[in-house]
Amino acid sequence: MTGVLTPEQVAHFKQEGYLCPIRAFSAEEARSYRNRIEDFEARSGEEVNKRLKIKAHLAFPWLVELARHPRIVSAVQALLGPDVLLFGSSAFAKNARDPRFVSWHQDSAYYGLDPHQEVTVWLALSRASSLSGCMKVIPRSHLGPDLVHEETFDANNLLARGQRVTVDESLAVEMPLEPGEFSMHHERTVHGSPANMSDDRRIGIAFFYMPAHCRSLLGRRSALLVAGEDRHGHWDRDPEPRFDLDPDSLTFMENVWASYRDDTTTVQAARLA
Repeated sequence: MTGVLTPEQVAHFKQEGYLCPIRAFSAEEARSYRNRIEDFEARSGEEVNKRLKIKAHLAFPWLVELARHPRIVSAVQALLGPDVLLFGSSAFAKNARDPRFVSWHQDSAYYGLDPHQEVTVWLALSRASSLSGCMKVIPRSHLGPDLVHEETFDANNLLARGQRVTVDESLAVEMPLEPGEFSMHHERTVHGSPANMSDDRRIGIAFFYMPAHCRSLLGRRSALLVAGEDRHGHWDRDPEPRFDLDPDSLTFMENVWASYRDDTTTVQAARLA
């Protein structure tokens, strides 16, 4: 599939570090995926935020299919080229009138990638508005360096380590989304989102894409090929789930999450240079 992004949209992303909104599929289809998320929550008795944090796509084949959705992948290829890997994904849910938030941060400070060419897709499964706490970005911040983050481990912060940087919020731009739409931002683009003050949940999936030539600065890791070919071999292969909650892929996912969450020796990528 070609033509999801126009040349003007590609130029905007390169200049500003973000793009929004882009339609992936209908609101009705988004509702069906939301229902699957909420069915999982009902069966497991826990919020989707608890387990599906680092490699959420390894929990369900349908999440792998979403990561490979033709319109999403086409948009990513317009920015990264034909050969694309997915090295992570996260589910985010803020309940109605929920005080939880995502602090200002850069993805690049923790991803440990070389070169810095990762693109994050944030896919809305419910409305993400000013009231419900949609994502905000600081335009052109991707043109600057990696910033050193303070790790707060704030219980209301949806980021695993509560990492944050201080920014001039007067420069922020909102990225509202309707169900079935997605935004894109560069890994160095400073972004965050406030609490949900609406009467509905804000639910979305973040997919973390990179060109296949990217290397890991944090040791040997794994990724999922979503388009083209992997001619470089820098990454092991993610164990794709054979069915919902496949115990083999779940164990792998949970081990990666535990390592990220609990490893107090983790060094911010911003300090590696």
